[in-house]
Amino acid sequence: MRSILSPFCGAVLAAVLLTAPANADDEGIVVYNAQHESLTKEWAEGFTKETGIKVTLRNGGDSEFSNQIVAEGAASPADVFLTENSPSMVLVENAGLFAPVDADTLALVPENYRPASGKWIGIAARSTVFAYNKDKLKEDQLPKSLMDLADPSWKGRWAASPSGADFQAIVSAVLELKGEQATADWLKGMKENFTAYRGNGTVMKAVNAGEIDGGVIYHYYWFGDQAKTGENSKNVALHYFKNQDPGAFVSLSGGGVLASSKHPKEAQAFLKWVAGKGGQDILKNGTSYEYAVGVGAESNPKLVPLADLDAPKVEPSMLNAKKVTDLMTAAGLL
Repeated sequence: MRSILSPFCGAVLAAVLLTAPANADDEGIVVYNAQHESLTKEWAEGFTKETGIKVTLRNGGDSEFSNQIVAEGAASPADVFLTENSPSMVLVENAGLFAPVDADTLALVPENYRPASGKWIGIAARSTVFAYNKDKLKEDQLPKSLMDLADPSWKGRWAASPSGADFQAIVSAVLELKGEQATADWLKGMKENFTAYRGNGTVMKAVNAGEIDGGVIYHYYWFGDQAKTGENSKNVALHYFKNQDPGAFVSLSGGGVLASSKHPKEAQAFLKWVAGKGGQDILKNGTSYEYAVGVGAESNPKLVPLADLDAPKVEPSMLNAKKVTDLMTAAGLL
């Protein structure tokens, strides 16, 4: 999880990237990667093995890279941009810096998992959940809606990581679904009620330890810990809001090809591979526990099926990171 508002980190990254060598031939295609490093490494290795095209990964955060791409403009050495959450894709799209995604690649991704513009696509997804301590909350005590957490009855009882891009993407969905005033009111209630932690994993650990009753995170933190030792999630269960509630929001990880790419054919091929069987099978069989989103693609069988989440319909290109950070700052959350 990376913050959408990280000006210092962004400046440092900018200095590093601007002094890095340009997109030299021996680098193959350069991917600015804000997705999980281990997942994208698997994608890159699988693509190279199948095509012989080398992939150079430069790892960083959603907002750091999106702001970096905007600053670099047509001089960017990047060929491809991958994110954890989609608001940073929207920032680059709105700056006019993405090339259209090839039509045969668009056909690999359902319309609800890509923007109508066709300038980028969803490559994976994660579900919003309320992780709760099973010893402190029973099912009939769980919030029926994410919006309920602003009620005074939840004061001191829930947690989140507001500085992270993950949570800010969730607030972006609240803004799109409920409007500015309702979002501002909810954030005000959140400020009164919640406890801040740094990182979704830290939120889950706090819930597991009984420090807090519950917390808003993405689903895969729990599944990933369960697949290992379970030591940070043994006392935790997941509550899925469903009912097209803002709390059932499914956040897209995005992928796009830069209009300034020096290797557009190879960059488009990489994006197609990630969205196709090769890349989506890695999601199904690997350890990321993120959802596969390709047409006909299957996710890890341990996950609640995407179709059963009853997620709200949110046009990905409408998620407004700048407005969200302004509202969160006004509420004293950032």
